[in-house]
Amino acid sequence: MTDWFGVTRRNARSVQTTIGWIFWDPGALERYAALGLPGPLGYLASRAAPLEDAGPDAVIAAFGSISPDGIRFAFDLAARSGRRFREFWDARDEAVVEGLARYAPGIVDPLIALGPPLWEVVERLPRPGRTFFGAHLAMGRPEDPLLSGWHAVNCIREWRGDTHWALVAAAGLDGPQASILHNAFMAYEGDWLAESRGIGAEAIESGWASLEARGLARGRRVTSDGLRLREHLEDETDRLSTVVWELLGEDRARRFPIDFEPPCELLLARVDETAGPNYQPASRVRPARPQD
Repeated sequence: MTDWFGVTRRNARSVQTTIGWIFWDPGALERYAALGLPGPLGYLASRAAPLEDAGPDAVIAAFGSISPDGIRFAFDLAARSGRRFREFWDARDEAVVEGLARYAPGIVDPLIALGPPLWEVVERLPRPGRTFFGAHLAMGRPEDPLLSGWHAVNCIREWRGDTHWALVAAAGLDGPQASILHNAFMAYEGDWLAESRGIGAEAIESGWASLEARGLARGRRVTSDGLRLREHLEDETDRLSTVVWELLGEDRARRFPIDFEPPCELLLARVDETAGPNYQPASRVRPARPQD
């Protein structure tokens, strides 16, 4: 029998990397700045475009752990400059096509070839509870076959993200608490992950206090129970996401890492260069956790 859990866990890294490298790509950031939103604000606008008309609170709900203040500021600054988030979406797409061809050309043909069957999967994925994923479906498919394949992967990534955040919310965690647990899960130092997402010191302290009240942290260190909870959330996310690869079919699901992992390593190296080695934790191999 096919180990769909194992297939899902392995392929999730390449799904994340295929999309996430663009978040810090200078080609994208330069385009955002030219439109009036520098740095991470342009990323927020480009990714939030499907929910722009729903407003900042809807985006805050969808993004989970990204700073609410940063999201509100992106909305305010774009409104003052007369820009729509769709302009940042389109600018990002330009940077995607340019960057993939330059930094990971080996991914171009696989994305073009896999795009049509991936869109068939996207159309069949369950939608209840996946609001951000559903909003992406209204954006339409690009005519460019490379960009179309990339957007199909992006829809799968956002579907998984919606699934993960539903589990996080069901576990009674908010964005700062989830970031603290994930930081420990990845063995990052200090409060790096929360701070990298723009979460302020007061919210981080509140997150630690809430985790300690539940026995998930002690003395600003995540406990074994906290790590087990974070591992459980990851396992459940993978378990619920096996449907993606089952719908794609075993042959294509097993071919996916062969085609995508080598160019994704180049894209991950690009993240190391443009942002740093801690960024994009979903693409990183997690350190082994000592047994209790």
